Amino acid sequence: MLNEHCQIECLDCGFQAPYHPLETVCPACGGAWRQATYDYAHLASDLPPRLKERAFDLWRYREMLPITQPAPELRLSEGGTPLIRALNLGMMLGCSNLFMKDERQGPTASFKDRQAALSISALKAAGVREVVLASTGNVAIAYSAYAARAGIKLWAFLTSLVPAAKMREVALYGTQVIKVTGSYDQAKQVAAEFARQRGIFLDTGARSITNIESMKTIAYEIAEQLGEVLEPPANGLGTTRPRWRAPDWYIQAVSGGMGPLGVLKGFREMYQMGWIDRIPKIGVIQVEGCAPMVNAWKQGREVAIPIQSPRTNIATLATGDPGRTYTLLRNWMLEGSGGAFESVSDEEAFRAIHFLAKMEGMSVEPAAAVACAGLIKLVRSGQIKPHEVVVINISGHTLPVERTILGEGWSRSVVVSDAMHVGAEEGLLAALSKITVDRFPRIAIVDDHPEARRLIRRILQSQGDYTLFEAASGREAIELARREHPDLIILDLMMPEVDGFGVIEALQAQPETAEIPIIVVTAKELTPAEKERLRGHIQSLMQKGDFLSDDLLDEVRALLK
Repeated sequence: MLNEHCQIECLDCGFQAPYHPLETVCPACGGAWRQATYDYAHLASDLPPRLKERAFDLWRYREMLPITQPAPELRLSEGGTPLIRALNLGMMLGCSNLFMKDERQGPTASFKDRQAALSISALKAAGVREVVLASTGNVAIAYSAYAARAGIKLWAFLTSLVPAAKMREVALYGTQVIKVTGSYDQAKQVAAEFARQRGIFLDTGARSITNIESMKTIAYEIAEQLGEVLEPPANGLGTTRPRWRAPDWYIQAVSGGMGPLGVLKGFREMYQMGWIDRIPKIGVIQVEGCAPMVNAWKQGREVAIPIQSPRTNIATLATGDPGRTYTLLRNWMLEGSGGAFESVSDEEAFRAIHFLAKMEGMSVEPAAAVACAGLIKLVRSGQIKPHEVVVINISGHTLPVERTILGEGWSRSVVVSDAMHVGAEEGLLAALSKITVDRFPRIAIVDDHPEARRLIRRILQSQGDYTLFEAASGREAIELARREHPDLIILDLMMPEVDGFGVIEALQAQPETAEIPIIVVTAKELTPAEKERLRGHIQSLMQKGDFLSDDLLDEVRALLK
């Protein structure tokens, strides 16, 4: 059912008309860039009480969408993804309010499920039977799933850089896959010409009303979820109305920029209706080998200059020409929300894949890792402050894990011989002994905070065969060092009774412990006198909230060679 209160406004001439799925340009001037508007004054008070009895999914906010009631048979539980606090990553970065919007939980494991659900519903309602689109992977997979349920034939033009596994998944749904040997922008051109010649409906990406409107549901969900987590009712009792809370920052990796454009529109609408007290700053992250938006932002340009030949292994972000999307994002950010455009290397993104999996238990696609690597840059540059609430879009799952991410030597083997089948325990023990090394470096972790010890233990366990000891106080640390003689001590300075300085002095006063190397990991801002006190007595000083897992591992490996 089409939303009769939804009006489509042309961004060029201001002409307004009711929404219709097959109308892709302005009837008055032919402009291709338009936006949906609603009766915000009425919905501001009328909609929130209705939400109490509704499921937490994309259609929860249907009055704010051009389609108010999808066909039940098309639904796949789209939207309503969890918001998860990133405890370990937040601890490493010094950001206590860092959250991940886990879009991997969608029906086809990416945030593009929202786009496909709303767009295919609209096209089904309009009687469309064939659709053409260009994609770098996730869009084609999501559209294929929903088109299959809707009985719509889909033509997907995929750049040859898309991993073969994703192409096969697209084909599995019955979609006609057209592999284009060229860039994504060239694939879009070929798809558009194919649709024109055959008279088939063409998905227009960020220019599509349903595509942008679907993405804004991410903002509505985040505002509700943060309200529940950060602003619980004072008396502990529930209310009949949602509690809305906007983050200080929303971070997402982009190719063409549709996602942040839609999310920012959602936050702007909620601010206009008085549901939130701020519009978050937006962190738009691109890969260095294809960063036309970042280049334009840093050069102060209103229009992005296209990248003709993207140079990145992350195919889903290889859109060289963002078109007007960049200009719209830039202008909205400059008008008040603020934010930043930043780029990261492929290597930084692949590194982020590793530590998100090992620190947070989340296997993410390279695009989500790009967002995470961009977050790290924004934190380290001081643009994101330690107290700010940050939400990062975990846009999809890394299924399957690409070979370039793991490299070689990621597994060990056990050969089961015939002798073992007849019960020779010696053969089993011999085989198992080859899985591990003969001698484990022995490391002591000393910190009075259990969560800090857990984080450091997890970092070490993630990529090293270590025997680990723990001490919760300085006195325990001294006794442990004398008893176990570890090869390395990772030491906090601020502890009750005997602090880290006292531990260092006690260990170096005894010949049997004086030579044990020490890495100090502390949240304390050291005075010049305290730094001088440590000089010559420790091997490394690392600040909590200002290091990543690989930083610590590099220091450990250097000392244990």
